[in-house]
Amino acid sequence: MAKDLFSQQAATYAGFRPGYPQALIEHILDSTPGRTNAWDCATGNGQAATLLAPHFQHVYATDISEKQLANAVPSPNIHYSVGSAENSGLPAGIIDLVTVAQAYHWFDFDRFEQEVRRVIKPGGRIAIWGYGLFYFKDDKFNQAVQDFYSGVLGKYWDPERSWVDKHYATVPFPFDPLPGFESTMRYNWDRAKLQGFLDSWSAVQHYKREQKVDPVAPWIESVSSFLEQPLEVFFPVFLKMGQIRIGR
Repeated sequence: MAKDLFSQQAATYAGFRPGYPQALIEHILDSTPGRTNAWDCATGNGQAATLLAPHFQHVYATDISEKQLANAVPSPNIHYSVGSAENSGLPAGIIDLVTVAQAYHWFDFDRFEQEVRRVIKPGGRIAIWGYGLFYFKDDKFNQAVQDFYSGVLGKYWDPERSWVDKHYATVPFPFDPLPGFESTMRYNWDRAKLQGFLDSWSAVQHYKREQKVDPVAPWIESVSSFLEQPLEVFFPVFLKMGQIRIGR
């Protein structure tokens, strides 16, 4: 069963998580012939579903977190519902495209594969993507970020996070491969935006529960000299995409 690590900070997640580049969506659509139904699995607050909505008649957006769905962006053709990666509640054989944004590493891979093959149309597509650890142009600031990520929070990351660190290069993906995609997202962030994003991390929540203190605020203060003005922040984006053959 997929893990629910974000209900507690659902509003923070919705407010501070970065979106996804339009070029990524265009790449996925170029390799997807059908345009009737998409399933955005583990939709969270609907970031990916919203990008898919203009291109499909229906987008079925599921998540195991009711609190995440409560913060989702509404759209007439997005159908939000509680459902897991392994048990979506969708009818069989109706989906042209399955998408998973920044969540595939939390799934039970074997059971998710079974569910995908159940709901997909013959020749349908699957696209899974994510983004790695952010970075700045300043090497000293990047070292401080790495120290916080690996040092302060290191043991508080769930083991599945390692799939993200490797940009899904070794994640199980039992589908016929299609061309992937890599890019970089760029934002201008101030101190509040960076702090809010860090507060949305699952490792931060684990740290708070065990240590009974907030690790983010003191770290932000320790790097305040880098945050006197908004900075460019970069996120590496990676995608794996496949065609799904029924009966395999």
